[in-house]
Amino acid sequence: MTHAPATTRATRRQHDREIVALAVPAFGALVAEPLFVMADSAIVGHLGTAQLAGLGVASALLMTGVSIFVFLAYATTAAVARRVGADDLPAAIRQGMDGIWLALLLGAAVVAVVLPTAPALVELFGASDTAAPYAITYLRISSLGIPAMLVVLASTGVLRGLQDTKTPLYVAVGGFVANAALNVGLVYGADLGIAGSAWGTVIAQFGMAAVYLVVVVRGARAHGASLRPDAAGIRASAQAGVPLLVRTLSLRTILMIATAVAARLGDADIAAHQIILSLWSLLAFALDAIAIAGQAIIGRYLGAGDVQGAREACRRMVQWGIAVGVILGLAVVAARPVFLPLFTSDSVVKDAALPALLVVALAQPICGIVFVLDGVLMGAGDGPYLAWAMIVTLAIFTPVALLIPALGGGLTAVWGAMTLMMAVRMLTLWLRSRSGRWIVTGATR
Repeated sequence: MTHAPATTRATRRQHDREIVALAVPAFGALVAEPLFVMADSAIVGHLGTAQLAGLGVASALLMTGVSIFVFLAYATTAAVARRVGADDLPAAIRQGMDGIWLALLLGAAVVAVVLPTAPALVELFGASDTAAPYAITYLRISSLGIPAMLVVLASTGVLRGLQDTKTPLYVAVGGFVANAALNVGLVYGADLGIAGSAWGTVIAQFGMAAVYLVVVVRGARAHGASLRPDAAGIRASAQAGVPLLVRTLSLRTILMIATAVAARLGDADIAAHQIILSLWSLLAFALDAIAIAGQAIIGRYLGAGDVQGAREACRRMVQWGIAVGVILGLAVVAARPVFLPLFTSDSVVKDAALPALLVVALAQPICGIVFVLDGVLMGAGDGPYLAWAMIVTLAIFTPVALLIPALGGGLTAVWGAMTLMMAVRMLTLWLRSRSGRWIVTGATR
């Protein structure tokens, strides 16, 4: 019987500690984010069906729009982590400030577009005549908080790059509590209705952004980093974010196609699809937490010029991704008798969802590898490859998914296509990780 060398075991333990220290708080912060929408829905739901329907349409628009700019967090994490690895904290914080300034500019541009076009956007999403006025009201007011939401994304990236995922967790939890309290007070106490819910969310978002800015500004002053906007730095942040924007849009397109195909299969199938998709999103939070740790750790190692450390960290995180994927898959199988009744009592919907649920469970180890390698390559600043890989995945997934109704496939086939999509992503990411071309050392890529 052979034993691993002590140095190898020590290295693994070190990586394990780093992954846990970063991933666990990151998971908490990720889970706290959708609680904003849940709190709003619970409070507005008591106002009436039309108000809740309006909130649903407006929230879908807002979340779709904001998710497009998630590159503000990803690109900033990688860039800041590299500077940290190079032991240049002033430059790391300066890099983060460039991302924050970019977030403010993009946020202002989005507000300028959404305010006058809110009625057209609500109509595009098919809101009913009774729900549309509430959706427009909520969308217009909530859009004022978009600059704060984007600043939160960029600031979260700064702190993750600085190897700090605890502060984002504290801010997310505090923001959720403040949002819930403000919503209750403004909706019912001040009798503002759905407008009160929107204003409560906006105030909470600006409060979160203010806390982040205090932390970042304090760090900048401590290390002598400039806070002024730098055109070249902002432009560089935008250029780094473009490939990640392409990647995100491609992924969103895949999810939209899957939902559109499920809708063509019938009411029971689309209802079951929404249940499965909600579970898939929840599982993604757990795996994305490891990916976030990967972004921060890999960026730091490459910034320090430690190629061997980056390779070992990548290998260990893949092992974590597989292990967590297996655990999540088993948990889904074990929880299926309890999970489905939480969402529906319709036996037809349950029958449609159950086999698709098992497909999702079997796919979790694949998803674990995909999320981890995605995070590793983001941490390495390998955005252009990630963009092209996702475009290839979209090109393969689209015809397969669109053929499902014509071939008589059901919801299980849709989620089989989703698993194929993840398998293609795994292959493209694995080939890249094996090639070593993602390994570029130095304070900048």
